[in-house]
Amino acid sequence: PEWSSSPFQQLSGVTQTCATKTVGWDNVAYFCYPFTVEIFYTQEDEGVFPYSLPQWPVLYFEVLSLDFWQRYRVEGYGSLVLPASPGVHVLTIPTWRPMELGTVAEMRRFFIGGSPELEDLTYIRIPSTFKGKHLSRFGFRTETTGSVTFRLYCLQQSKAFLENSALRQRMQSVLDRLGGFSQQSSVYNVLEAFQRARRRMQEARESLPQDLINTSASTV
Repeated sequence: PEWSSSPFQQLSGVTQTCATKTVGWDNVAYFCYPFTVEIFYTQEDEGVFPYSLPQWPVLYFEVLSLDFWQRYRVEGYGSLVLPASPGVHVLTIPTWRPMELGTVAEMRRFFIGGSPELEDLTYIRIPSTFKGKHLSRFGFRTETTGSVTFRLYCLQQSKAFLENSALRQRMQSVLDRLGGFSQQSSVYNVLEAFQRARRRMQEARESLPQDLINTSASTV
């Protein structure tokens, strides 16, 4: 809710097929597939920005494998919440796939191809059709399969950022000036206290009898 995109914005896609290579104990595929998405956040009540941001958009992905005989298999599902802060983010997301019980299902997957699939990718997190408070996945069996690494370059643009930046600069200049004034006034206070203490010492010395001052000096 409250997020939108241009009607010409493509929000889904398919990467190219990539051969894997052995790195250590893992088979790694370097897709290097670039994609760009631009989304807009529209808030009805601007007075509460930025304290009531909704959930950030989620990127859902599915990993498929293709063998020599052109047989497809689902290797994993995963989801990624887009970072809320701008900059470069490298995120590795673990994947899982649904599985059936028994050896026959795994043999069918290996020799014939095909495997259980999700009809709705939002089931990876919270299904889009779910309206309750408690989501139960009891009985839904999955298997950990691998991970996918994303390198994201996030850019944010908002008029509120400019206003907040200008406000922070004004507040910082005021605090700096107040800090300078307070430091200067503290120095003045110390000097005035020293002058008052010196005058009191001189007055106390002048009020003492002269013979007592001479006796104290000779004793020292």
